[in-house]
Amino acid sequence: SDPDFVYVEYQGGNVSRLQRSTRETKDIKPYPEAGEEKLRFNWNAPLHVSANNPGTLYLGSQYLNRTRDRGDSWERISPDLSTNDPEKQRQEDSGGLTTDNTTAENHTTIVTISESPANASVIWAGTDDGNLQVTMDDGATWTNVVGNVPNLPEATWVSHVEASRHDEGTAYVTFDGHRTGDMATYLYRTRDSGRSWESLATEDVEGYAHVVKEDLESPGLLFLGTEFGLFISLDGGGSWAHFTNDFPRVAVHDMAIHPRERDLIIGTHGRGIWILDDLTPLRGLTSEVLEADVALLPTRPSVQWIGGGMSWFSGNDEFVGRNPSTAAAIVYYQKKRHIFGDMNVEVYNPDGELIRTIPAGKLRGINRVDMPMRLPPPKVPPASALVPVFEGPSVPEGTYTYKLVKGNDTYEGQIELVPDPRTPHSVEDRQLQQRAALEIYDMLERLTYVVEALDDLVKQARERAEESSDGTAKRLNEYADELEAFKGTVVSVSEAGIFAGEEKLRENLGALYGAVNGYAGRPTDSELRRMENLGTELTAAEQDFAELTAPEELQKLNSRLEREELELLKLMTLEDWESKREGSN
Repeated sequence: SDPDFVYVEYQGGNVSRLQRSTRETKDIKPYPEAGEEKLRFNWNAPLHVSANNPGTLYLGSQYLNRTRDRGDSWERISPDLSTNDPEKQRQEDSGGLTTDNTTAENHTTIVTISESPANASVIWAGTDDGNLQVTMDDGATWTNVVGNVPNLPEATWVSHVEASRHDEGTAYVTFDGHRTGDMATYLYRTRDSGRSWESLATEDVEGYAHVVKEDLESPGLLFLGTEFGLFISLDGGGSWAHFTNDFPRVAVHDMAIHPRERDLIIGTHGRGIWILDDLTPLRGLTSEVLEADVALLPTRPSVQWIGGGMSWFSGNDEFVGRNPSTAAAIVYYQKKRHIFGDMNVEVYNPDGELIRTIPAGKLRGINRVDMPMRLPPPKVPPASALVPVFEGPSVPEGTYTYKLVKGNDTYEGQIELVPDPRTPHSVEDRQLQQRAALEIYDMLERLTYVVEALDDLVKQARERAEESSDGTAKRLNEYADELEAFKGTVVSVSEAGIFAGEEKLRENLGALYGAVNGYAGRPTDSELRRMENLGTELTAAEQDFAELTAPEELQKLNSRLEREELELLKLMTLEDWESKREGSN
């Protein structure tokens, strides 16, 4: 199909075509010729886009209508495929106190169409009055094969037919009898073009069936939508599992599999759309995998999406939805729940360095561990002014190795981190951005270390002053005042609010980090020069702090404490503080 065109059908065969490049719409509904009977369109008339021939669409009335030029002209390629029962065509008489004739009352119509992706000459059509028709010769002849379906009540609505993309003789069909009080699940498969059928409805399935979908890559992976939710089969319908992971107990009316994103898109009752992200792990669940104690499952490459800007004045009509995960998925299967001992995932960067250890899921079945594609937000020393450091920098793109460590056993796999396919930035510019963001990130952490050590020494000095004689206490408080005065040269210490303090090194570094980290491309020349200049300021501040906290300076104060028999309260030196900090890490 042509991605420039979008097709819409609504309320009884009204079809429109949208051309995305021009934003033009065109009504393309087919009409009967002069003297012909009225076309009977179901309220939800099926519109099927060919997987084989661009510009070809099928639209069901009582006939199968086809266009090969995106709706500019139509041809009829079938006789009336319904029962054409006149007792079921009295929609003009329907209604209660008043007549209701809005096409919702139309009966004896085609409600589902499927052209075989494996052979465009094979086309299936199902009707709302129980006919299941197939042509093997592009519409020249049709055969009603519903009589070959075992244990199916007569005239049961054909809710969906799905031609297999893997074999032109295979198709799946669901029937829905709830309108006549039949709540059973009807799901069948044929492997011989409809001459014989086998039921795939097992005791695992609940609810009358609306739709069945076959996976685009794995023939054994099937998805079934019923009145009570989504069911998944890994063995071609031999057994089913009810999917309940955050998915409500709601009717699933239709499904589509996105070929590029590998997502299952689910249309539910209530007009809700729900997306099951990345079917790749399910495609990897072979019979051999299911017999293994532990098996790593494949995943699609993890995209480092470019973030969007914030909308400040959206009013009350802004669409709100959950964004895709910003973490890379590590997925594995366990035959049994892990009960005793630790279980972790170790992640190694492309250079083989261990960068993260993550607790692993221990459940039976499929487990997913998220590896964040960003570092934690940088540590920023507290101060009166706000700085925009809401998230950490992106980790570099590339191939990462992970090890699932389960007791004495280790399983090794890989995940791929790739750039946003929309990115206009070159590899070199992305790498420069990542290096710059990491460098400023490190500068903020260095400044935080200085301020935390500074605060710790001030606290020690004030506490020891309370325990000392007047002379020693005065000197300790003077030293604490010196440290606090120095702190005021690197961070904002205003008490007038977050917007009132003067910008110091902390605020300047934070603002620069927010600007560089918030854009996925090359930083500006001005930002790169600013980074160099602030780096020089930080180095100077570190040197000044080192002089203030030099061992010989602290030794004078500690000597006074020793003379007053306050040995246990003596000031911790900067080297002591550094050792303590490293030990806590």
